[in-house]
Amino acid sequence: MHISKTLLFAVALALPAAAGAQSAPPYGAPIALDAAKKIVAAAEAEAKKNNWTMVITVVDPGGLLVLSQRMDNTQTGSLRIADGKARTAVELRTPTKAFQDLLASGSGGAFIATVPGMVAIQGGEPIISGGKVIGAVGVSGGSPAQDQQVASASLAAVGK
Repeated sequence: MHISKTLLFAVALALPAAAGAQSAPPYGAPIALDAAKKIVAAAEAEAKKNNWTMVITVVDPGGLLVLSQRMDNTQTGSLRIADGKARTAVELRTPTKAFQDLLASGSGGAFIATVPGMVAIQGGEPIISGGKVIGAVGVSGGSPAQDQQVASASLAAVGK
């Protein structure tokens, strides 16, 4: 357990720098259920527009489930993947694409893959309100690019 916390700390320090950010935003009060419902509805609308089936998951700043929705005929494995993307995005306070890019760059970020529960696939986005991380959304069911498109559209639709 001690090794995992140490690695998570190292990842938290490495990702903002790798993503070009100055520092990660602080955590804020948890996202409200009504706001989570709007994010999920916007994500579902984007997925339906493209004929994709997806799981959309919203977590609070502690990585705890606020809302999850599986569209009809979405593979069941996407439930765990969407949850993992959302938790990774909130725990690291950065999009999971930054995590994916760091691993792909070969710049020594491979240690990140050893942290239990981290998902290095795009489709997870922190939800920021008032300059603070209030939760995250994770999307799974399509290709990584499709998942990212739906996650980004869900936040854009609600002004986050």
